[in-house]
Amino acid sequence: MNKQLLFVKRPVGAADASTWELVSNPIPEIEEGQILIKQHYVSLDPAMRGWMNNVKSYIAPMEIGSVMRAGSVGEIIQSKNPKFEVGQYVAGTGGVQQYAVTDGEGYYLVDPKMAPLPTYIGTLGMTGMTAYFGITEVGKIKEGDVVLVSGAAGAVGSVVGQVAKIKGCTVVGIAGGADKCTYVVEELGFDACIDYKNENVATKLKEHCPKGIDVYFDNVGGEILDIALTRLRRHARIVICGAISQYNNKTAIKGPSNYLSLLVNRASMQGMVVFDYADRYREGAMQLGQWMAEGKLKSREAIYEGIENFPETYNRLFSGDKKGKLVLKVIE
Repeated sequence: MNKQLLFVKRPVGAADASTWELVSNPIPEIEEGQILIKQHYVSLDPAMRGWMNNVKSYIAPMEIGSVMRAGSVGEIIQSKNPKFEVGQYVAGTGGVQQYAVTDGEGYYLVDPKMAPLPTYIGTLGMTGMTAYFGITEVGKIKEGDVVLVSGAAGAVGSVVGQVAKIKGCTVVGIAGGADKCTYVVEELGFDACIDYKNENVATKLKEHCPKGIDVYFDNVGGEILDIALTRLRRHARIVICGAISQYNNKTAIKGPSNYLSLLVNRASMQGMVVFDYADRYREGAMQLGQWMAEGKLKSREAIYEGIENFPETYNRLFSGDKKGKLVLKVIE
């Protein structure tokens, strides 16, 4: 049988257990041109909350009754597609289920001998691609830049800051709690980290970035974005990757009131969606993989087990009860 998590109710505010239903169905038979994947791990991402809304976005909203959308990695156990062989491992968007059938479109081969499987839906997957292309192509970092990263202990933010350090930037993170800030500085190598839960962000930002910031990589939106806008240098770049502080709002999203700083400083604020760089994923993965092999880039996954524990694990995205990339093991 194939355990599947179905999306059954659009949430208002935060998603809860009633948003999904866990069902068991027979493992489907594959047709010509298809493969059957035994899925080992699925990715949990803040973007999932946006996919649940029935609104126009960069990707179609999920339909009620569909398998919960998620990145995944697993082993091919049946193949009627000449491009794929039984025993190979692939990553793609298989959803929150134990077995997935696909024609292989959008899937790519991965090697568990080169890196642990969870890494391929983390630093060497969409998370890493988001960080790499977001900070290099949209943020246009250069040596000597002062870079501010919110959500610095999270999946994307932790990689963004490390890439910026590799490129010769001064990097300041923002994270929630002393433990996360210590992790960001001592393990990931950021120059400083501001604890937004226990410190005044505006005051600490002046202390750590006395001459302002050249690049702000935004994962949280809201008040933190507004504060960052007040510290921009001439021709600064803001990368809008996410706004996790706003995703569960029941009222209107809080927009920036300090946006005229963009005018005064001739600065820019640009949205970033990783799918725009799909034709360059190989390039990004090779570079990130090289840095990992050289010991310059650390990858951390927070791995939990049991497809039935998806709702509880998903909520860790918003409670902040994790470091690095959040991953769920869905099958033995």
